[in-house]
Amino acid sequence: MPVLPIDTGRYGTPEMVRIFEEENRLRKMLLVEAALAKAHAEVGNIPAEDAERIWQVATSGAVKLERVKEIEAETRHETMAVVRALAEACGPSGRYVHLGATSSDILDTALALQLKEALDVLEDRLARLLAVLAELAEEHEETVMVGRTHGQHALPITLGFKFAVWAAEVMRHLERLAQCRERVLVGKMSGAVGTMAGFGPRALEIQKRVMSILGLKPAEISTQIVQRDRLAELICLLAMMASTLDKMATEVRELQRTEIGELAEPFNERAQVGSSTMPHKRNPITCERICGLAKVVRGLVIPALENIPTWHERDLTQSSAERFIVPEALILVDYMVHLMIRVLSGLEVRPDRMAENLALTKGLIMSEALMLELTRRGMARDDAYRLVRSLCLKAIKENRPFKEVAMESEAVKALMEPEELEAILRPECYLGTAIQQVEKIVEMARNFLAKMSSKGPE
Repeated sequence: MPVLPIDTGRYGTPEMVRIFEEENRLRKMLLVEAALAKAHAEVGNIPAEDAERIWQVATSGAVKLERVKEIEAETRHETMAVVRALAEACGPSGRYVHLGATSSDILDTALALQLKEALDVLEDRLARLLAVLAELAEEHEETVMVGRTHGQHALPITLGFKFAVWAAEVMRHLERLAQCRERVLVGKMSGAVGTMAGFGPRALEIQKRVMSILGLKPAEISTQIVQRDRLAELICLLAMMASTLDKMATEVRELQRTEIGELAEPFNERAQVGSSTMPHKRNPITCERICGLAKVVRGLVIPALENIPTWHERDLTQSSAERFIVPEALILVDYMVHLMIRVLSGLEVRPDRMAENLALTKGLIMSEALMLELTRRGMARDDAYRLVRSLCLKAIKENRPFKEVAMESEAVKALMEPEELEAILRPECYLGTAIQQVEKIVEMARNFLAKMSSKGPE
């Protein structure tokens, strides 16, 4: 009976969930056993016809999950159950199944195969998110809005600039993921303590051949297990991705607040319900879901780090933990990316509210522009700062437009005409290099995606 929301189908995309289902895990373990038999045959350790028989049975679906579970109920050993089920299905050739291997040779290498599939899915999903962000950045590169620091109105920015910042962060995650793959997608055939003693004099060649068949890199050196710093790195990276998505979702939520109202996540007006009792409610539930799941993913970092230390050449303390944290981290982060793509693809942008909010302080957000212009026209920077600060405080106290108060200042009037001040205090005239930076990031993102596309799947 399903218990957790991943199992019930509430969270997770079908393509990622499938990778971590029991059936796929079994198929990967059987494939590793088949590759081992083939490698043994290639170096002359077992007859080629027996290796071919093992490969045929292992990859045909002849070994059923139900049978494996029956054997495991007796042996209380997952890998031994797979080995016995495969051996009995292979007939006489079954005597060569699992030759020289230990359980972790099969489990760790099968996990690497699952991770390879999962990272392909995640990489593709992140690339789609990057493409959406690049499109939004370009579309809104000149959509002026308030930039906020400490939750307060600061200086004008553009909405496209905000999206470009996010796009650059997603690009960094894609770069990190490519680097991480090199260290995570490794398998091994090193035996009970890592010495490969059970594989004979051509053990290193057997390991290399197995990994070549499977499309993995062989671990440079390992004990009974592939060392867990590799998985810890991946989980930490996934937590970083989750936090980036959390940041993006939080920003949409904040800007959807009634008092701000500049953005809103998609809402199906025909059928969607915001509240069971308040008909007017339109809640940012998708972004809130992303933020909530980010907490879970960040919580997986601690067990991932604690899985690095084990007793001597191996104990079993990391096994139970990673059966939770690896599927959870990948399924949830992939799902969060999926949700964010959905939010951004249907995002409601409200330029009118942005313009209203720009005017909310009656021009105070342009105080820096005036201060720097006074400095450029000959006033000492510190004197300009003190003058403008006093004008700001007066405007706030008297609840008057900043421009009106500034034009009453003799010091300001001595250095500029009213029409010059008016131009200085226009938000759209004080964007610095925002638009150029957006254009740079959009170009970088598209070049990055083109390079990914030309590289193709690994």
